[in-house]
Amino acid sequence: MSGAGRFEAYDGPDEPEDPKDPETPGDRGDPGAPEAKDTGEGHDGSGGPDDPGNGDSPDPGSDPHRPPRIPMPRASVEDGGRPLPTLEELGDLAPPPAPLVLEHPVLKALLGAWALAACSPEEALAVEEHLGDCGSCADEALRLREAVGLLQRPESLDLDPGLRTRVLDSCLDRRPPRIPVPEWATPYDAETARLDALLQDFGDAEWHAPVRLRWFEGEQQSSRRTTVAGVIAHLLTVDGLVAVALGLDDPLGSAAGAPTPAARTEAYWRASHYPPTRSVRAPWREQSHDLVRTVSFTGGTTGRLAVSYGDFELPLHDAMLDRAFECWVHAEDIAEAVDYPYAAPSARHLNRMIDLAARMLPTVLAVRRHSGLAAPAAGRRLVPAGEPGRSLRLEIEGHGGGNWLIPLDSPGAVGSAEHEVAHVALDGVEFCHLAAGHVSPEEAAAGQQGDRDAIRDVLFAAASLSRM
Repeated sequence: MSGAGRFEAYDGPDEPEDPKDPETPGDRGDPGAPEAKDTGEGHDGSGGPDDPGNGDSPDPGSDPHRPPRIPMPRASVEDGGRPLPTLEELGDLAPPPAPLVLEHPVLKALLGAWALAACSPEEALAVEEHLGDCGSCADEALRLREAVGLLQRPESLDLDPGLRTRVLDSCLDRRPPRIPVPEWATPYDAETARLDALLQDFGDAEWHAPVRLRWFEGEQQSSRRTTVAGVIAHLLTVDGLVAVALGLDDPLGSAAGAPTPAARTEAYWRASHYPPTRSVRAPWREQSHDLVRTVSFTGGTTGRLAVSYGDFELPLHDAMLDRAFECWVHAEDIAEAVDYPYAAPSARHLNRMIDLAARMLPTVLAVRRHSGLAAPAAGRRLVPAGEPGRSLRLEIEGHGGGNWLIPLDSPGAVGSAEHEVAHVALDGVEFCHLAAGHVSPEEAAAGQQGDRDAIRDVLFAAASLSRM
């Protein structure tokens, strides 16, 4: 069909048209070719699209601003007689610059900067050209690149541990809660939520990954081998001490009766027909929610309720802080077992954990002295309860830091700057690892000044705060 109103296939000449020929209008793809004048009529001389006798669609080529439906062939640069572009005009097709010519000692000295990506482009090109020819420099460059990889700390995919607290504080400022969580229970609420977030994507291999629980006992460190699921079972049974004090169900059930955290954990492990699996996560998380909910419904008035740990007691507000501390420490154990980074608690919560340990140090120090593990100091001076006595200044630097004056001679005495005989400086996380039994007193990176015996006794007392 070749009726009017449709485009014919373009039938170009066999020989290329000469663009210099004034008689040749040029091909239709040439922007210099003259355009057809728009007469408003169809190709067959009939009227435009409004003509009722025109049965075909309007000619799209009648619009000078609309491209043709069938692209016209374009003449090559050689056939058109135009000059070829220069290399500068091509840009990307230009050959790369020649590498710098440097001597071997200079190139070898640049290997460290090259490994750190600190060289200029020209220097990097010269080094890479040299590495292809020099085997010794190539080996050295490989070692330096591996060392640079070790210098980079693994980035955690977890959110900032303080983000949850900031978001909740912002929300609660806008709409106060009808039943607020007591301030002394917020660290436990935050740490259990962080640990639960770590556990949510664990597979069977991670739940059975080996974990070694570590604590300090007497004058040496002790340890117990278990799994990730076993650690959660341990947290479940020890948190059960707080649950029992609040009148909630004991997770040990019929096996209850073991008074200490270690005995309760061993009883739970023995009562299990099989090693704990991922199924332990649900009861642990449900119990943690019940604890926070219960202390919230009581209005915070139960803070002074005593929680028995078998051989000692803690007020409920301190017991909840103790459980938050142990939850964080064992979360670090789990993260280490699965090779995953885990951040410390927020500064505000970490400061409260350090404060609890500092308040417990005088009592632990007195127990160790009574057991013969801490020799009486030559200048020891007993004072009545509430009176100032010899003191050690515990300075915690960095995250969650502060200063505490620890009475040395009597748990009932009051720390006093006027009676300060020693000064110890520790990083906040380092002190917590010492109190958790993960760092021995001899290995603790502590700045020390003053009475060496008092410093040693306090560091060993801090390690004795740990338990299974």
